[in-house]
Amino acid sequence: MLDKSTIQQLRQLPIEAVAERLGLRVSRHKSLCPFHDDHHASLTFNTRTNTYRCFACDAHGSTIDLVMNRLHKDFPDACRWLADSTNIIVEEYKPQTLSVDMPTKPFDATRYARHFEHPWLSDEAKRFLFEERRLDPRVVSWCRLTSWTDRQGIHWLQTPYFDQSGLLIGIQNRNLNYKKQTKENNAPIKSHYSPPRFRFPYGARCSIYNLPVIAMLRPSEPLYITEGASDCWAMLSAGHKAIAIPSATLLSQTDKAMLQALANERHTSFHMFPDRDAPGERLFMQLKGVLPYLQHHQLPPTCKDFAEYYLTTLPTAEGTSIRCIQQPVGGISG
Repeated sequence: MLDKSTIQQLRQLPIEAVAERLGLRVSRHKSLCPFHDDHHASLTFNTRTNTYRCFACDAHGSTIDLVMNRLHKDFPDACRWLADSTNIIVEEYKPQTLSVDMPTKPFDATRYARHFEHPWLSDEAKRFLFEERRLDPRVVSWCRLTSWTDRQGIHWLQTPYFDQSGLLIGIQNRNLNYKKQTKENNAPIKSHYSPPRFRFPYGARCSIYNLPVIAMLRPSEPLYITEGASDCWAMLSAGHKAIAIPSATLLSQTDKAMLQALANERHTSFHMFPDRDAPGERLFMQLKGVLPYLQHHQLPPTCKDFAEYYLTTLPTAEGTSIRCIQQPVGGISG
């Protein structure tokens, strides 16, 4: 399913520029109509409403309609064509809602793999990772995080998902401008271009994050499960091997078998610090159905997730540590 904000963005692309990209010759807001045998430039473009209409055959519509009719594509393929030709990332795969067992179009790893061969971090990405999150640079390097900026000036952090062999299987794009867009004097900013907090390319498999760490596990070594990639980075920076599983419903039968094999064959012990909210506890109970010996660790009352707790364990400018609670959280000290 395509994201509504992205569809709106595609519809706002200049209609005449889209027509020219489709091979039509536009002059004075008109062109020959490609939908009938036209000799008098019957197709007109309204730049105010960003639509087209032929007064001979009555073909009409938006940018997406023009691509659908001209190239004989269905709606999703027309959106992908527009997105590819204008460097817009289409958010059409939402891991939170789709079943992993549903057939999807394969993720095109070749299109994205080169971005992670030599990761580049913008100043905004560096501030987010090293100043706000205070992550270990070795973790950022291990995770091969990179960044990019779109044509509207939105800064994105790209998080690659790899399988156990290191093959790219998915990407999460995080909008680093998200807070700036949604909070200003406690009021939302109204803009025609308002991308969401996260985007996933079509077909991306984002069920388990940081799978390559599995190969590094020693027998009986603990493995920590976090809810998201940012918590996983914090756990890795704290010196623990970790993976992230944002939703138990995303786990395929292969994923479940792999986790159960770790527990049964390599005696891996699984640990989790659920977020301090109902969804966090619900995820723990769902995962415990897959891993009966999953150990629960409680975060302190003033820390909503492990990433926040991690920050409290780091030295301040005065050389001391801020603690959410008086005693260390079980399983992390040492």
